Amino acid sequence: MSTESTGKPVYNVKNPYIARLKHMHDLTAPGAVKHTAHFEIDLTGSGLEYTPGDSLAVLPTNDPALVSDVLAALGFSGDESVVNPKGASVPIRQALFESFSITDIDNKLLKAVVEKTGGSSPVAALLAPEKKDNLKNYLWGREVIDVLLENPTAKFEPAEFIGLLKKLIIRLYSISSSQRAVGEAVHLTVATVKYESHGRARKGVCSTFLAERIDTSTPLPVFVNPGKGFRLPEPHEDIPVIMCGPGTGIAPFRAFLQERKATSAKGKAWLFFGETSEKTCYFYKDEFAAYLADGTLAKLDCAWSRDQAEKIYVQHKMLENSRQFWEWLEQGAIFYVCGDASRMALDVDKALHQIIEKEGGKSSEEAAAYVTELKNAKRYRRDVY
Repeated sequence: MSTESTGKPVYNVKNPYIARLKHMHDLTAPGAVKHTAHFEIDLTGSGLEYTPGDSLAVLPTNDPALVSDVLAALGFSGDESVVNPKGASVPIRQALFESFSITDIDNKLLKAVVEKTGGSSPVAALLAPEKKDNLKNYLWGREVIDVLLENPTAKFEPAEFIGLLKKLIIRLYSISSSQRAVGEAVHLTVATVKYESHGRARKGVCSTFLAERIDTSTPLPVFVNPGKGFRLPEPHEDIPVIMCGPGTGIAPFRAFLQERKATSAKGKAWLFFGETSEKTCYFYKDEFAAYLADGTLAKLDCAWSRDQAEKIYVQHKMLENSRQFWEWLEQGAIFYVCGDASRMALDVDKALHQIIEKEGGKSSEEAAAYVTELKNAKRYRRDVY
């Protein structure tokens, strides 16, 4: 095991720390649109350290039911011997369970299927470079099992099939705790990914691993992934912070608030949180109420998208408070955004520009320059995915 000069073990993808679950509970109530849970993972004796803004890397295992479906589609018993990425001979069932991705489809598999079907597979027409977008559309919502079931004449030897798969990789989750507050533990806030496509129920590999397939005895390979660009100011610095984290984007800001309370941080803090419904999805409600009461939080604005006829999101709450938002920016506030990159982060960015134009009396070009200055001064920080 490699160690730092301090003598502490170094944990990474090749040498993860094998942790255990301490506790989990639902953050969503029955009737919620999607399930989100809070996880507390025991790090006792590991020497693992993290800072608010870091992520935890988790190496999951695959859904055993999906492994069985893949084996059935291949016509394998599951006992056939193959070599895993570490060079050890193991039954193919074990290899598919713990070492290889059976959700992500490698192009090598598609090419092999085309070859084995003599070009008759519908995939054949999608592998040309100019068909890249068509291939992407085809692959959306499909997994390895779909390729096998759609091409029953493509037959593989066990070792051959394993060679056509991607390795099972780590998943990163924003840490939702401060070590000053929770000690030798780490907390995560995870939405369980489930959806239907092409007639099959799909499950997020790691989110359902955590939500449905582990207990306090399950080995949990983890390590810390530093988030160097996503940091709080020093506690003694009187710098305001504005945090925008809808859904599971709340995770790092829960860590920030725990840290700010533990260090008696000087600057004032403002949190924007959003979810579908106050009744079913108000994550960490009591904690945030306590932070408002003791001054750790100066201001809290929540957006519930489905609690009224019109959809209300975090960007609408920003615009509602545009005068105060601008005042905080002018006082040197750092603006943090965490969560969905494809829509939320774009809408929040647009709202930020609108606030600067309206309250700062600036043209769109001047507002854009102001935002660029914020970024250059590391006062607009995003952890989006």
